[in-house]
Amino acid sequence: MTKKGVIEEIFSKARFGNEPESYTICYRDFEKIKEVTLPEFIEVSENFETIPISRIKKITKNNKILFEKKEDLKRFQ
Repeated sequence: MTKKGVIEEIFSKARFGNEPESYTICYRDFEKIKEVTLPEFIEVSENFETIPISRIKKITKNNKILFEKKEDLKRFQ
């Protein structure tokens, strides 16, 4: 399964099955990393339209990491 598929599956389960407020989304906003709840992310991203999945860095639920994007170490060398 691709990253996009994993993230979409997490969002689907969170929105339609679990408590969406218990999910935290960390995403890149220009040079900053912002952390918001799933309902806040849906509002800010205009229902996933304005923030692409590629900018999501981490998704947690009740402090348990469900998804974490690994940084490209070559960029920093």
